[in-house]
Amino acid sequence: MKKEDLRIVYMGTPDFAVESLRALVEGGYNVVGVITMPDKPMGRHGSVLQPSAVKQYAVSVGLPVLQPEKLKDEAFLEELRALRADLQIVVAFRMLPEVVWNMPRLGTFNLHASLLPQYRGAAPINWAVINGDTETGVTTFFLTHEIDTGKIICQKHLPIADTDDVGTVHDALMAMGAGVVTETVDLLLDGKTDAIPQEEFYKDASELRPAPKIFKDTCHIDWNQPVKKIYDFIRGLSPYPAAWTELLSADGKRLALKIYQAEKRPAEHNFPVGSIHTDHKSYIDVAVKDGFLRLRSLQLAGKKRMNITDFLNGFKQIAEYTVGC
Repeated sequence: MKKEDLRIVYMGTPDFAVESLRALVEGGYNVVGVITMPDKPMGRHGSVLQPSAVKQYAVSVGLPVLQPEKLKDEAFLEELRALRADLQIVVAFRMLPEVVWNMPRLGTFNLHASLLPQYRGAAPINWAVINGDTETGVTTFFLTHEIDTGKIICQKHLPIADTDDVGTVHDALMAMGAGVVTETVDLLLDGKTDAIPQEEFYKDASELRPAPKIFKDTCHIDWNQPVKKIYDFIRGLSPYPAAWTELLSADGKRLALKIYQAEKRPAEHNFPVGSIHTDHKSYIDVAVKDGFLRLRSLQLAGKKRMNITDFLNGFKQIAEYTVGC
């Protein structure tokens, strides 16, 4: 079968999923429909509906779009069957019921932003950076009953630099993933798919790290950790959702503070953990047990993100605070 004849249904929602869809469309593959999340209410009263990034792109190139509230809804399933897909591709969507992923004759494959079986779960890019990994990648695999456990089709590696944050890694994996998606389709077209069980990629399941969904409490900085771990934690949550802490004053005032960029400065010292040191012009250092975190980009609650110079220009009393440990 030629790629022009292979009927593909594509499922995805955020920016990360757009690049793979674009690669399919611009590569001449036959995308017959797109499934994405319902439009999201925005604005103060939820009166404005914001379409997903995938929907915006799909509409711009004239692709049919379905936006089911429930994936087991019979009306949606009938619409999906009517698309007569030979193959379904999932990139950053939702967990699919078997009635959906088992529908096409060639099955359904997913693009996951990690080197499976490492980092199964909702936030693989964040956790790879948070954990200080020096390598990650993307994986395509066939969907099955258990989430992120199906047989692996393709995998490609990406180095993580010590200066990368989750935003730079996200963008690199997004571009890499688009190429792996089309490569996977080509392998299926050529009948060369030799999918490998994930169990063959590791000997001890205890070596596997999870990638659970990240919540606000997940992002709270523990200043009692070593300088390298705090540094990796900050870049693993930047630019979104961002690591945060509280500034505490002697009179009990508390201010929430997001930290987007920092610099690790290992050093021996006798300062209390969480104490703040600054020249009031160009730097803020937070003392930790084996050095300092030099803060580079910050955001007080209710304010815009600022570089350190602008922050200090507007917040002269910073030295009167400590950070909550």
